[in-house]
Amino acid sequence: MDVQNRENFLDKLAQKMGRARRLTPDPLPPRLNDYPTTRLTDLSLAQRCQEFVDFAKVMAVDVIETKEADIQQAVLAACEKYGGGKIVLNNDARLEALGITSVVRNHYDSYIWDSEKCGENLARSEQANIGIVYAEYGLAESGGIVLFSDKDKGRAVSLLPEKSIVVVRKSTVLPRVAQLASILHKKAQAGERMPSCINIISGPSSTADIELVKVVGVHGPTTKVYIVIDDL
Repeated sequence: MDVQNRENFLDKLAQKMGRARRLTPDPLPPRLNDYPTTRLTDLSLAQRCQEFVDFAKVMAVDVIETKEADIQQAVLAACEKYGGGKIVLNNDARLEALGITSVVRNHYDSYIWDSEKCGENLARSEQANIGIVYAEYGLAESGGIVLFSDKDKGRAVSLLPEKSIVVVRKSTVLPRVAQLASILHKKAQAGERMPSCINIISGPSSTADIELVKVVGVHGPTTKVYIVIDDL
């Protein structure tokens, strides 16, 4: 439909409805509250982190709190608890800096995401028992974690293995999605390269589509583990 035909069509439609065409939208009604941007922002960071941990546990997440000095032992203990086996990790400099990549490679049959090997990355992730990733942020409101994807950090690492271990720092816990959106908006305005994918994940995969009966592990990891670094 060209522009002229579209205008004629809309004019006739408005005439049939018995009113003039509206060329500008009605103003939005005033907001009843500002909860979307202010909820949980009055909490201290320590209180916010406690909300994050508490809600994650409600969502059936196994939360392990540790100091940075003990992070390697915490990761190995989590891997042992959930069966070890084949493990896949993102090629993330933050995992390397914490010594997680090297200690896992020394103890388990592990694979590091390789941007040059697309097919093998997916195959290895699908075959792995555990995937280990580093979260950008935690969200207090939902107990969820935020993952950014790029060529070295594939989303398959957190979605395809049967168990998923996520390392997250308390200092990066945000109140809710509104604050995440603000951060991303500022990055875009500054011309920063945006992630190829942004995943917000709360707990192991589940569905309650059939007669409201909740079933865990339908379309992703059956177990989600947060290793929370207390860096406050």
